[in-house]
Amino acid sequence: MSTGSAIARATKTGYTGIYVHFDGNPSGRLPLLLAAYQHRFARDIEVMSAHLIDQVTIAWDELGTDLLDGAPKTLLKALTGGERWPSREMDNIITSDGSPPQREVISEANSSSLPWAYVLHPAGIEVISLYAADRGPMVGWSTDPRSRFSDHPHLWLPGHPVPATRPPGTRPAPAAPGPASAATRSATHR
Repeated sequence: MSTGSAIARATKTGYTGIYVHFDGNPSGRLPLLLAAYQHRFARDIEVMSAHLIDQVTIAWDELGTDLLDGAPKTLLKALTGGERWPSREMDNIITSDGSPPQREVISEANSSSLPWAYVLHPAGIEVISLYAADRGPMVGWSTDPRSRFSDHPHLWLPGHPVPATRPPGTRPAPAAPGPASAATRSATHR
């Protein structure tokens, strides 16, 4: 499904990141990002951000299960049914004037048409829906990737709890601190 989104890093005034074309809903994106952070990137947000944001040429077409390298097989099976597919960069872009495509950095100033933005913070992933302007609730990095996250954008509002249910037989993860206060954020809206 082509639900566009942005993967971004927090800045002093908002965020900057890169476009991802497919599967941008929280139910698919959050489990992948949480598991990637916990396993492939060994809880190193800088390495994860560099891979997802800095090392892509133009944008991502799709994030794949290669981000789950190092995850237990039981987790891979729970998240993907055991299927594997690679991450793919966009390589079929044609510009109207025939010039080579250029990398576009996504920020809160130019993301108003994207339904979702996932901002990587030291404490977790801030999920910003189209309906929440420039802020959203924080999903802590220790959250179980098998959690079931809602795709309903109206539930992902600042100051509200993360709309998710835990997998059966698990205990709640500690709450992550909230994102920067509105006073430290840009007044620009998504």
